[in-house]
Amino acid sequence: MEKTKQNTQNTRKSGPRKQNNTTPVPSVKIIPLGGIGEIGKNMTVIEFGNDIIVIDAGMMFPREEMLGVDYVIADTTYLQKNLNKIKGIFFTHGHEDHIGGVPYILRSVNVPLYGSGLTMALIEAKLTEHPGVEPQINVIKSGDKIKAGVFTVEFINVSHSIDDAMGLAITTPIGVLVHTGDFKIDLTPACGEVMELSRFADLGKKGVLALMSDSTNAERSGFTMSESQVGETFVNYFRQAKGRIIVASFASNVHRIQQVIDVAKIFNKKICLSGRSMLKIVGVTRELGYLNVDDEMLVGFDELKKLRDNQVVILTTGSQGETMSGLVRMATGQHPKLSIKEGDLVIISASPIPGNERYVSDVINMLYRKGASVINDAVDMVHVSGHACEEELKLMLSLVKPKYFIPVHGEYRHLYKHAALAEKMGIKKKNIFIPEIGSVIELNRKMGVQKETVASGSVLIDGLGVGDVGNVVLRDRKQLSSDGLFIVVVTTSAETGELLSAPDIVSRGFVYMKESEDLLDHAKDLVINIVDSCFKSGSSDWSTLKGLIKKELSNYLYDMTQRSPMILPIIIEV
Repeated sequence: MEKTKQNTQNTRKSGPRKQNNTTPVPSVKIIPLGGIGEIGKNMTVIEFGNDIIVIDAGMMFPREEMLGVDYVIADTTYLQKNLNKIKGIFFTHGHEDHIGGVPYILRSVNVPLYGSGLTMALIEAKLTEHPGVEPQINVIKSGDKIKAGVFTVEFINVSHSIDDAMGLAITTPIGVLVHTGDFKIDLTPACGEVMELSRFADLGKKGVLALMSDSTNAERSGFTMSESQVGETFVNYFRQAKGRIIVASFASNVHRIQQVIDVAKIFNKKICLSGRSMLKIVGVTRELGYLNVDDEMLVGFDELKKLRDNQVVILTTGSQGETMSGLVRMATGQHPKLSIKEGDLVIISASPIPGNERYVSDVINMLYRKGASVINDAVDMVHVSGHACEEELKLMLSLVKPKYFIPVHGEYRHLYKHAALAEKMGIKKKNIFIPEIGSVIELNRKMGVQKETVASGSVLIDGLGVGDVGNVVLRDRKQLSSDGLFIVVVTTSAETGELLSAPDIVSRGFVYMKESEDLLDHAKDLVINIVDSCFKSGSSDWSTLKGLIKKELSNYLYDMTQRSPMILPIIIEV
């Protein structure tokens, strides 16, 4: 009996060792496809085994060098390859950098969508402009828990610059992940409820595997100011204004719009809306009850003529200096109904998105030239951020107490600053991961690693085209914009290949033809010599001829002008 017992004990000792060596430790993967190292196109993949959920599907405005591009969205190649694993896209709130990519992404990744009432209403309004895309829409409220494969996703109310903003608590088989969404801690919000800090604290007490937190204002010390202070500033300016008041803001900043409406009501002023997105979002939010405004307060452009200037408030888009926005068209005199005039008070109630500073500055200069007075956040408290500053970020870290920390939503300087803050708060440096777009952060209860990348990057939206504009097209556009186009039309004999007439040359954006006759004559002579040389050598195929023309003309034109236009040879056989 003792021998049998000893054998059994030995078996028990050796069995687990073998199992530990062969059985993989279950891990959750966090893969950011956008919103890292940039402001915009937020999208994060959470993967465990054969199940995937996606957080947000945003867009970003193009950088200055992306000529002609309308929007930029995340590359969803990884999602397309794993379409059968995806259980849904979960949205934190309704700003463009979180929902703007939906109509384009759903063309290839049509999965169920989950979000708050306002968020889903804004998405549905966008989808009306993209017929044929019909996803499953699921409206949730704070406290709801959605089962999605192995995941359970809980929505938690947070404060931001738009109603119905949510954080997410994602329960996985190995622990809870918390994604704050965009947030700030505002104890006196202009609209909506106070952030549910107690729920984040409850999650922290039970144990959180990883926290993904908004990093936008990680460089700013202290606390973000409350929205209610903006309302007080509006009261002062509305009381002092002698003429029309024009307020430019993000159309999606429903809190700010409500504040303008409330103050206008105090001073018995009428509201006129300008800008397509302003009209759309005000319509949607009024219908859903997120925006309260009496019908008699709203007037159209034609009714403005019947009112005194000091009775008028114009709510418009254009706080970022967008070319076709309401404010810019008023400033440039291109608006069909309104123009800026002397005595107008323009309040730009938004901060410039990084990269838009020059556009905003240009608009302000135009407004002053027209005789308007301009107030922006550099002058007075007419805008407060919707994102948490350093003390609020520290509070979130102290409440959630995560094992691992991943800063998200920000440029790299914001992410690094937030990571340093987390380390000061006691999170081990080895447990802090500053991600790259497409990098795979793999976490389990014992350790975390950041390893191989998946297909990722940017997809450019140009008109109706999705992804058909790439680096080559952008390079050509850049060349055209800087050095212009030089077209050479050569007519040859179909039978012999001989030149039948002198080449025709068209210059667009390179040189003014009437003032460059010598240059063009020499260019024609050069082309004639190339064609004759090819004809005599018997090398008269089109590709060879075009290649020689482009090469020789390029060298000649650069030598003469120090510019390199795009050269387009056209050969016509007769």
